[in-house]
Amino acid sequence: MSSPSRGKTGMLPNLLARMSYWQTFVLMLVAGSLTVFSFAPFGLWPLQIFGMALLFSQLAQPQIKEVPRRAAWLAWAYSFSWLFACTSWLLIAMVRYGGLPIPLAVAALALLCTGLAAYAALSTAVGLWMQRHWQLSEATLLVVVFPGLWMLNEWLRGWVLTGFPWSIAGYAYTNTVLAGFAPVVGVYGLSLLSAVLSGIVAWLAISAYSRTRLIVAATLTLSIGGAGALLQIVQWTHPTGKPLSVRLLQGNVEQDMKFDPAHLNESLLLYRDMLTAAPADLIVTPETAFPIVTSALPQDFLPRLNAFAQQTHSALLLGLVIQDGPERYTNSLLGFSAQHASQAYRYDKHHLVPFGEFIPFGFRWFVRLMQIPMGDLATAGILQPPMAVKDQFVMPDICYESLFGEEIASQLEHQMSSGQPVASILLNASNLAWYGDSVAMPQHLQFAQMRVLETGRPWLGATNTGSTVIIDTHAQIQAQLPNLQRGTLQASVQGYGGATPYIVWGNWGILLLALFGVMGACGWSHRVAQSSSTS
Repeated sequence: MSSPSRGKTGMLPNLLARMSYWQTFVLMLVAGSLTVFSFAPFGLWPLQIFGMALLFSQLAQPQIKEVPRRAAWLAWAYSFSWLFACTSWLLIAMVRYGGLPIPLAVAALALLCTGLAAYAALSTAVGLWMQRHWQLSEATLLVVVFPGLWMLNEWLRGWVLTGFPWSIAGYAYTNTVLAGFAPVVGVYGLSLLSAVLSGIVAWLAISAYSRTRLIVAATLTLSIGGAGALLQIVQWTHPTGKPLSVRLLQGNVEQDMKFDPAHLNESLLLYRDMLTAAPADLIVTPETAFPIVTSALPQDFLPRLNAFAQQTHSALLLGLVIQDGPERYTNSLLGFSAQHASQAYRYDKHHLVPFGEFIPFGFRWFVRLMQIPMGDLATAGILQPPMAVKDQFVMPDICYESLFGEEIASQLEHQMSSGQPVASILLNASNLAWYGDSVAMPQHLQFAQMRVLETGRPWLGATNTGSTVIIDTHAQIQAQLPNLQRGTLQASVQGYGGATPYIVWGNWGILLLALFGVMGACGWSHRVAQSSSTS
């Protein structure tokens, strides 16, 4: 792609050039905050493409890109407001349930988003350095380099210091034509494709009209959309075994009552009665449905549930906190079934939430301020076996772990390569009552849909207040309970076997593609520039 003509400018560059730097900074804050509407429950995904196109257009302006520090701050502003708007539900947990004063809670969230937005600032500075060093054209910068670096910045955000991959750009496209790419390149691949589309829009917007440029942009856009549509036809996985009858329990216990000693007995009896109301192949409670450690449960409580499982040929998965010794607790799922009669199945959460489930070094004082019960848990290894349920194998994870698609894929790949039983159904037990009736619930559901697309396996979601759901292998909602209502979701679920490309190579494929793409574009541009200077 050639650089646009320098003798002509489009309308957008003229408008952008008349804005002061601080007006541009505020514009980036507004554009970033609107990105929340591209995710569930709103689904206005074009907002994300055009918002990022606006950012890329600003970064390409001469008065901005000639001062990389100013450009980096614009990218930071866009990413900061994006993250703050998409995670504002954290304020509910910190204020209503954590007891923090509102100003301190807002400051804490702003501090978190400030640090996470630094990745976007860094990627912008690197991109502009590459343009100067390798003499990149605007087209290469906007359509190749900025998108590749944006995807890498999101991956870093989801990995460094245990990661916080909430509201990664690719999640907005679970119900679009780009979803066809998810089984191949995962959510970060969709982020890259989204950023490429934004770069194409920016490339067109900042330049004068050119028929050739318009044809190139349309060809790239249609090629991406067409490939996504074709990939949606591919069936990467296949049905295996017989369907399971499933009951998912949603107790709708308010968070401020859940750990209140005066209401503990009510929670125990509620979920005990819901569990034993009727048999099923698989019955699942939400995360920490029993809000006291196992050592404090009535002595006959778990044995009676085990007896129900054996008598009715049901499999039970119970969310509770297991105490293994003094000061050692795990957020776990405990399973009883005929196939686990001699030894209960156990899954321990391995990817813990900072400040909520483990205390980063030097921050114990902050967790004490938030008054989070059992806020420093032990961890287990990532490679834990699935639970056998008749001729299916159910692989659980707990709440926040559903954000880490590469970890779920790596478990499936390990099971396949080691000859162990391979999970045919994915299950997530969560308690999102911490965040009230906020966008956290539909966003968390959208993340689950991405995991289905990546792995080609159905998804069971058992939650305390919502979203309790069953998702089929096309990432469509098969059944769902209304949020904030007590109920039981009953359905038949078919397990699936086989491997998607994403299960095989995880994030490594798209990471290498982005790196090689960026470096290859830089090398090609440098050679073109050298050839032009010597001719």
